[in-house]
Amino acid sequence: MSAHAGLSRRQFLGRAAVAGAAVQILPSRLVFGGPDAPSNVITRAVIGTGGMGMGHVTAYPQTLAVCDVDKAHLANAMKKAGGEVKGYSDWREVLERDDIDTVHVPTPPHWHALISMAAAQAGKDVYSEKPATHTIAESRALVRTIGRYGTVYQVNTWGRQIGHWARKVVASGILGAPLKAYLNPSNCPTGFKIRQWSGKPNLEVQPIPPELDYGMWLGPAPVKPYHPHRVHGSFRGYWDYDEGGFGDMGQHHIDPVQYALGKDDALPVRVESVAPPQHPDACGLWQTVLLTYADGTSLTIESWEWGEKTTEGRAWIEGPNGKLWRDGRLEPASLAEELKRYPDPPELQSWEQAVRTRQDSHGFKPNVHQATRSADLLHLAAISIRLGRGLEFDPDRREFVGDDEANRLAAPPLRAPWVLPEA
Repeated sequence: MSAHAGLSRRQFLGRAAVAGAAVQILPSRLVFGGPDAPSNVITRAVIGTGGMGMGHVTAYPQTLAVCDVDKAHLANAMKKAGGEVKGYSDWREVLERDDIDTVHVPTPPHWHALISMAAAQAGKDVYSEKPATHTIAESRALVRTIGRYGTVYQVNTWGRQIGHWARKVVASGILGAPLKAYLNPSNCPTGFKIRQWSGKPNLEVQPIPPELDYGMWLGPAPVKPYHPHRVHGSFRGYWDYDEGGFGDMGQHHIDPVQYALGKDDALPVRVESVAPPQHPDACGLWQTVLLTYADGTSLTIESWEWGEKTTEGRAWIEGPNGKLWRDGRLEPASLAEELKRYPDPPELQSWEQAVRTRQDSHGFKPNVHQATRSADLLHLAAISIRLGRGLEFDPDRREFVGDDEANRLAAPPLRAPWVLPEA
């Protein structure tokens, strides 16, 4: 089977085969016309129109197509978009359309990377929901594919604007080194929803609703008997589709810290965790995750859903010379005056600006390099929690050092016919 066989139909294969390997694609609809011309509208297709997906559905003609494997979700999306919006049950048919500039991917996470890569191959820019990927292997493949096709890609996290101020503080060096960052419910107001999105072991088999194409919903994930708790929101509680509440909320909080710490181009070399034994199918509770970088920078994450609170009252980022709190306060206060001597980081730009300028390095949302690294922090944490032990990691190879068990979780097989593109 070819590298892309699982991602497309016959027509899509033909189109992908002729795409330039290193061509930066500018959607033709964005080339001609003034600012008010119809051709200047950045059109979108929304693939996945459940809870998060409906927030991506806008009025026709900005949204031209919607897609979902649940007929009820699809009907709601078509009603919201109105006009001549067209509905699909198979996302591959959406990618065959030439009038769509961008593809929004608010599906469950086990579909994010595959659909994003196929959209890139079809010449579309991609706006994905978080987390960017479901596995470390998907992160590697996604970076390769987005780069190969010159795609503008961003992930819908919020928080880089908070990290923008912190980036200046860290880059100035006024806090000293090494730095220690802390994430817990006191400085992450939404928390991580660990208990809310815990899975349920030993689910009883139930009949598949007639409106749901459960086989397509599963896609690359292993076949498991249907139960409503596996789909539509609560899917987050199962390792096959997400990584619990931390998979849901974690990238919102981790991504701005990665940015602030200047680690958009780096990954930790060690991960440790404190958690009870985990069920092989259902995500469970955990207490603490510690991620350590090669230069000694560390990030401690605490859920407050299990075990003791050990990081309560800690600053967001601290070093030998001072602390930065989540609300922007510096301690000691004299650091604020010293900081005025240093330049601001580059201004952040919107998704629409990125699509029009073909530059996504300094967005309000992370690009593929930034987003896959912050997603990989989620995956590192999840694998340590599942295995119940600390792990050494090679950031360059994006694999665990001498640990076959951990590497199997980092690159699990996909259910046929779905495959990741080869290098």
